[in-house]
Amino acid sequence: MDTPKATEFPSGLDETTEQDYASQSNLLLEFVPIPSIDAACLLKSPRSDSESQAMFAVSQPNLVANKKRKFILSSTILNNATSPAFYWSPFPVEMSGVAAMVPSPSASKLLIIRNSDNNEGPSRFEIWTSSQLQREFQIPQSVHGCVYTDGWFEGISWNSDETRVAYVAEEPAPAKPTFNDQGYKKGGASNDKDCATWKGQGEWEEDWGETYAGKRQPALFVIDITSGDVQAVKGIDKSLSVGQVVWAPSTEEGSEKYLVFVGWSFETRKLGIKYCYNRPCALYAVKAPHHHSKASEAKTRSTEDVQALKLTKTISSAFFPRFSPDGKFLVFLSARSSVDSGAHSATNSLHRLDWTSNMKQYESAKVYDVIPVVMCADDGCFPGLYCFSMLRDPWLSDGYTMIIQSIWHSNQVLISVNVLSGEILRITPADSNFSWSLLSLDGKNILAVSSSPVDIPQLKYGTLVEKEKKTGNNEWSWLDVSNPIFKCSDKVTSLLSSLEFSIMKIPVKDGFESLTKDTSFYNWYESTIQGALWMVSTTRAAAVMEARMDAMEKQIAELRAEFKADNQEMMRQIQVAMAEKLDMVVVALKEEALTWFE
Repeated sequence: MDTPKATEFPSGLDETTEQDYASQSNLLLEFVPIPSIDAACLLKSPRSDSESQAMFAVSQPNLVANKKRKFILSSTILNNATSPAFYWSPFPVEMSGVAAMVPSPSASKLLIIRNSDNNEGPSRFEIWTSSQLQREFQIPQSVHGCVYTDGWFEGISWNSDETRVAYVAEEPAPAKPTFNDQGYKKGGASNDKDCATWKGQGEWEEDWGETYAGKRQPALFVIDITSGDVQAVKGIDKSLSVGQVVWAPSTEEGSEKYLVFVGWSFETRKLGIKYCYNRPCALYAVKAPHHHSKASEAKTRSTEDVQALKLTKTISSAFFPRFSPDGKFLVFLSARSSVDSGAHSATNSLHRLDWTSNMKQYESAKVYDVIPVVMCADDGCFPGLYCFSMLRDPWLSDGYTMIIQSIWHSNQVLISVNVLSGEILRITPADSNFSWSLLSLDGKNILAVSSSPVDIPQLKYGTLVEKEKKTGNNEWSWLDVSNPIFKCSDKVTSLLSSLEFSIMKIPVKDGFESLTKDTSFYNWYESTIQGALWMVSTTRAAAVMEARMDAMEKQIAELRAEFKADNQEMMRQIQVAMAEKLDMVVVALKEEALTWFE
């Protein structure tokens, strides 16, 4: 009787390892089918005030293709007297190649943008109505490259009468020099398939790195959705990378329309922008191009100053501009704590500009603080604004209250902000350890997702419960929405049910840590000291640093005793003094290090 052969395993594998691989891959396959919601929008129904439509952009991993499969799922919401009811479409619709979907303000049109996969073909703009494709335009690479849909430079904005769309795309590629066997070919025109010639790479151009590697400079464009005519926005300095464009309300200049956008300066080096909120930026206003004849355009522009106007000269950072529904003020976020301190991500602030019909007044316009930088938050109070995204339309129906998401200690929560009074209210449950992501709102209702490390995400629907003025502030009622998006297998439910999590509060020590509760300054202080130590990492350097740090700590103690640090202004004075001392220490150490290395 033949003895069965022992199973042979590849080098580096054994039976136990293969069983582990099989078990882990089977577990992965249980979790992979669970989709995630990338974006959503709530649309008012023209039929009834009690009815609305919800559209969800959903993605699901495709392991074989190493990509994400994207699809759309919609639902009808009936706001009954007792409780809202969701009626879901029976099946999702796959949306291959879709880079962005933006409904018009009236929700009567839907813009779908498709970028080419290889960044060589045209970008496609599709205008859909409720039942059909109304227009389709293909924008060649000679006009512009791919449209930015990254969430940072991205800016896609309909004008008020829904005839034009402003957006950000890669500027057209510059012409490349052509060569043949005789050297440089004058004129440069040749067929790419002509084997007798070849094209050079042209001048090197620095990009913003990371996810922007290989992408060209972002630029502003406006498309007429009736004719398909695309025009580049003029008057923007070449040293600016632009993004987050929105249409401004009409001005007293009649037919002139303005665009407000964010500009990042790169006069020296770009050095990356992903998660780098310490890059200086500002808001600018520029005249939108006229979509008339070429002759009238040239005539108009020859007699007008079309240079972009800087709106935020008094602040080092400004982004995510949002106009109020009545067009009376412009609200924006700022990361000036990061820019001024050098920390990559620090406490944000929210600001307001009053918007008038005379554009000439904006060079001297006052910037009002809505949410100032919180230096030292008291226990249980608002810890400061940490917001890294904002809805295109974040306004409640009153026209002056915004809904935004912000980090609150170890969770992300939703807050309402009265931009006139500065009142801040946490509208998600205070006893929840879940983190909340804002999806969409339609005036008095909110779509959000809550999640935790050990739970399947939950879809939430918030309804504003108005109260009488005597009883206090309005409250929010939150409904757990039964939905087909986050369904999972019984095995996943069973595995997660055995897991728990809790958030532990770590007490802040006295002394230097409590003196510098402002995270931005502390991170900058710590990183600068570490950088100086790295440059002079010798026994002698460490001794010098220790001695000078001891001296500086004594000076800090003296400053603290003098100012007593009873309020934020005193704290700021201490930090300024500390920064000056620290600069002196680092400069001295660098000079000393150079003498050692010579």
